[in-house]
Amino acid sequence: MPDLDSVLQKLDRDARAAADWGQVASYIPQLAGVDPAQFAISVVTADGRLHQAGDTHVPFSVQSITKVFTLAITLGRAGDQLWTRVGREPSGRAFNSIVQLEQENGRPRNPFINAGAIVTTDAVLGRRAPREALAEIIRFVRTAAGSEDIHINETVAASETDFGHRNFALAHFLAAHDNLTNSPEKVLGTYFHHCAIEMTTAQLAMAGRFLVHAPGLPRLVSPRRIRRLNAMMLTCGHYDGSGDFAYRVGIPGKSGVGGGILAIVPHTAAIAVWSPGLNRYGNSHRGTEALAELTTRMDWSIF
Repeated sequence: MPDLDSVLQKLDRDARAAADWGQVASYIPQLAGVDPAQFAISVVTADGRLHQAGDTHVPFSVQSITKVFTLAITLGRAGDQLWTRVGREPSGRAFNSIVQLEQENGRPRNPFINAGAIVTTDAVLGRRAPREALAEIIRFVRTAAGSEDIHINETVAASETDFGHRNFALAHFLAAHDNLTNSPEKVLGTYFHHCAIEMTTAQLAMAGRFLVHAPGLPRLVSPRRIRRLNAMMLTCGHYDGSGDFAYRVGIPGKSGVGGGILAIVPHTAAIAVWSPGLNRYGNSHRGTEALAELTTRMDWSIF
């Protein structure tokens, strides 16, 4: 087996030598100004050791990666009742598709596309104030990561609120089909804020440890739920690029338009990679390339 630290250093060198870094998410002004030519990767192995390379000190907006944590919380609260409100199938469309939501009568295809995550956020809210729900989400993430130094970037949250017209359209469509228990404004205020959580790759990899299911790592949910969360990440975690990611990388993963990816090698490791430039699916371009190389070199594909 190759030395993991040497592999990570090579991935960092290869990323920096590449000509194509992808395009940043320009539709969110606070993300549009981020330099795409950055790369970081952190790996927490089953023995608890942290291995990393690149710009691992730089915090970034994890965006849709928080949908993994809100889904875990929601399943803990609602259990399988959640699946009456949202499906478990790959979308095959863009993550913010209104057409698909209309065709399927207001029931989102899965909890990782935007409409599905809005429903999940509504379930986390319940009848509470957004501040209470956000406190629970932050507490869950900090506990998973073993770090109190994880916060919401209020500037990014405000930017998403100001320019989140399509998400407002999705939320109002969900409300029209009685698939929200709270007002669209209340749900989206919570949604935009948890998507604006910032972490470094080290913090994000540590936060993913509970999904590895290995002795000595945090046990925040049941083994059965770990299996379900990883299954959703594999089939739906990269939107309409999920099949390509599974084919090339071969492990469960969840991306965010901030350029981060959280990936899990069951019983072996949690991986966080960040490079802000995105591919045509809205997933980190260099991050995806690095993960494909990593799973090949380390023989970590689940297939």
